[in-house]
Amino acid sequence: MNEQKDTVSIIVPCYNEEATIRAFYEEVVLVMKQCRSDYELLFVDDGSKDRTLQTAIELSENDERVSYLSLSRNFGKESAMYAGLCNANGDYVVIIDADLQHPPSMILDMYDVLKHDESYDGVAAKRVTRDGDPWLRTWFSRRFYKLFNRFSDIDVQDGSGDFRMMRRGMVEAVIAMDEYNRFSKGILSWIGFNTCWLSFENKDRVAGESKWSFWKLLRYAIDGITSFSQAPLYAASWLGIGLTVLSVMAIAFIVIRKLMFGDPVAGWASTICVIIFIGGIQLCVLGIIGQYLAKTYMETKGRPHYVVSRSNRDNVIRIK
Repeated sequence: MNEQKDTVSIIVPCYNEEATIRAFYEEVVLVMKQCRSDYELLFVDDGSKDRTLQTAIELSENDERVSYLSLSRNFGKESAMYAGLCNANGDYVVIIDADLQHPPSMILDMYDVLKHDESYDGVAAKRVTRDGDPWLRTWFSRRFYKLFNRFSDIDVQDGSGDFRMMRRGMVEAVIAMDEYNRFSKGILSWIGFNTCWLSFENKDRVAGESKWSFWKLLRYAIDGITSFSQAPLYAASWLGIGLTVLSVMAIAFIVIRKLMFGDPVAGWASTICVIIFIGGIQLCVLGIIGQYLAKTYMETKGRPHYVVSRSNRDNVIRIK
């Protein structure tokens, strides 16, 4: 009797990846020919405006192992990955980008680790170099990881990304974390499964341009910190206490100086500057509080993470 093979589900979130998707498919096919398991390749089109979806459809018509999910609009990469996880059927599930910056050959290494070492529930890849990235982005990225790990209750590896392979149990745990404001790096650390880390060197995109601008990455970093840390709220509270103490000391100094030396209270320009400074601090603190309130607001609305408008798969979870 032939032993039943494991199945590897390869989830590929795509947004305007027309220029890379065919090259990615060809590379993955060559890699998976060396794998001892069956596999399925699931492209999740996140509302692309180019021919990404049409290319995925053409690939699926010529290869039964290829399937696609087309989201009704651009929900963001986090939602696209979540849609893929909800619809993946494999015993092992891989998340990988379509731009070939994540080496598909590492899928074999990840599979080999999980097949021969049952102590690991997942294998993740992290970049050891950032060659090709702008220096400002690299600097802010390293500062983010240090700041995040210092002020949150979880640890996120510097250079870690979404590229990883997980056992089915770990996948189910990620799916169960159905919060609307998703930060996958934090979620994957929070669930606490044992993960093996493999290193790789940064590679340039095979074609096209990155969809992540500096400001998008900055917003993503802020979302991550506010999703897994209350440190900004504590900082705002201590800042308020510190400024209050400082103002009381300043008032006491002015009163004592007036009583002892008779100096008149002067300096309208400096007073206005202090008022503006305090007003800016207050607005900053309100902005921090607003970030947390906005997340609470979105969670309570209970909107779905994604909506699938088109697919070639049966039993698709179209809304979740």
